[in-house]
Amino acid sequence: MNFKKQPFGFMDMLRFKKLVPNRRKMLAEGPNTPLPREYRTNTLAKKLHPGYMRVELTAARPLTDTIRELTFRRVDGEAFPFFRAGQYASIQVKIGDSLVSRPYSIVSSPRQALAGELVLAVENAGFVSGYLTQKAQVGDRFVMTEPSGEFHYETLRDSHSIVCIAGGSGITPFMSMASSLADGDEDYQMTLFYGARTANQLAYRAELDQLTARCKGLKVVYVLSDEECPGCEKGFVTAKLMEQYADVASSTFFLCGPQAMYDFVEKELAPYGLPKKAVHRDAGCCGDLPVENPAKFTLTVHMRDDVYTIPAMQNETLLTAMERAGLNAPNKCRAGGCGFCHSKWLAGEYHVAEGRDGRREADRKFGFIHPCVTYPLSDMEIDVPVAY
Repeated sequence: MNFKKQPFGFMDMLRFKKLVPNRRKMLAEGPNTPLPREYRTNTLAKKLHPGYMRVELTAARPLTDTIRELTFRRVDGEAFPFFRAGQYASIQVKIGDSLVSRPYSIVSSPRQALAGELVLAVENAGFVSGYLTQKAQVGDRFVMTEPSGEFHYETLRDSHSIVCIAGGSGITPFMSMASSLADGDEDYQMTLFYGARTANQLAYRAELDQLTARCKGLKVVYVLSDEECPGCEKGFVTAKLMEQYADVASSTFFLCGPQAMYDFVEKELAPYGLPKKAVHRDAGCCGDLPVENPAKFTLTVHMRDDVYTIPAMQNETLLTAMERAGLNAPNKCRAGGCGFCHSKWLAGEYHVAEGRDGRREADRKFGFIHPCVTYPLSDMEIDVPVAY
């Protein structure tokens, strides 16, 4: 290509000479209105994605002998951010010297949350859950993460007909999904199988019956394994039972409950050859490994300008070790999927829980880990961001 050279002439020099004076004149003649402290886009982003929220427990009631319902409001008076029915929120608790958190599926519908209330139901099983069911009192304040998670209905991915199978406290995300359907915010045909040992262990039965009465797209089947009761099926959620109430081959399945339930239901569904995307499991927290006489290691943690040296056990995750030491390490799902605890590996050997490695290929290549599913195999050193 041929470029024509332009000589730098007298007029160019004149314009360049006047450049600074002209800019000063424009600034002097401009308005004195100060720039806004908050831009509308940023304000909206904070409402949709507040990150962490200070919440207060406003009501608590028992649902069964082991499950307690907890209702929260935000301390700042704002509404909770919008979420998809079926998602979870993680709540942080200070217990002794430990700063620990656990994710819980949200019971309330998105509409209820936007009105200022968010409801969780917690089963008395485990360190944090035991505290929330036994010791948490109305008026107590906690830190809660914004709702997250992939366990929700997706129009382009899932069938119009969905089959939800709950065991015990696994009913919680389906309460939100059923309420959202009844509110007209979701569009699917929902068949819910709710399993328990006895009728007394069925949480939210009255509420589910009310939702069924006002929502044509919702069908609830109660299944009891240890007793017969009017209005309930006896036994387990088998393929034969599912066929009586739903079209198994053309439905999308959502499962939430104990591991034994997952194993049983997936075995029942195996003959249908359903694609992987047609069966969704709520990912539970990654717990301790069944290691006999676990070794004890030293974990060096860099958090901004601070360095901490803490003990870590071979059978527990790095996140658990940090929480026990009172370090404010970020986390949400505790299952390796969300990446919120994304941290830099510096030294040492480790093991990632089977089936829990949700890291991207680039993270593996450049030495990043998810402490919530990573177990030490030697002394380790990591760099962790501060939660808040």
